[in-house]
Amino acid sequence: MASFRTHLGVAAAGGAVVAHGGWQAGLWDVWQALPMLALVTLGGILPDIDADSSRAIRLVFNLLAVPAVVAGALVLQGRLTTGGLLLACGALYLGVRHFAGALFARLTVHRGIWHSLLAAAFCGLSTTALSYHLLAQPGAMAWGHGVALALGFVLHLMLDELYSVDLTGGRIKRSFGTALKPLDWRSPGNSLVMLAAGANLLPWLPPWPTLRELLVQGISFWR
Repeated sequence: MASFRTHLGVAAAGGAVVAHGGWQAGLWDVWQALPMLALVTLGGILPDIDADSSRAIRLVFNLLAVPAVVAGALVLQGRLTTGGLLLACGALYLGVRHFAGALFARLTVHRGIWHSLLAAAFCGLSTTALSYHLLAQPGAMAWGHGVALALGFVLHLMLDELYSVDLTGGRIKRSFGTALKPLDWRSPGNSLVMLAAGANLLPWLPPWPTLRELLVQGISFWR
């Protein structure tokens, strides 16, 4: 499979193309292009959070700890004293950064459900729902955030599959087919749980015609 640095570089390049192309197409402003770049890049390393010792899992949970603290502070303010709020936020930061990451590593298997198109769709829908409701973004922008993350995710899967083909030796490695797959055939239970979780996100998503309009505008620009 490709290295962390390769995944990061390819995803960042893809994010730059998406961010600049969307700006040129009038889908978002210059300042709105930066989150698009960041989300494609994040999606490009996200599948490797199922690798227990990967740099991706440490980086992702370090990044997730910050918004978790912000959300916790918003929910708990007014309910706790200043000292109590600081302690709660500190515990939340350490819990997400260390405990949640260790628990996730224990429960997942590398090249399992997180290396699938189902996981890409789930992460994209989750990002869209969070952007639409938590960040109060317009429907088109929320869909754009979700598509950007899912695109980076798929770039990662495609890159892993490309690295499974040894062009110099003219052979296909044993890892071929374990990344770019619809779902995890070896663990149908995990796939069913993720599918159910994605279905539960549907009421929280922006209107679907907004996504269609966004995709039509983007495809028309690139033609």
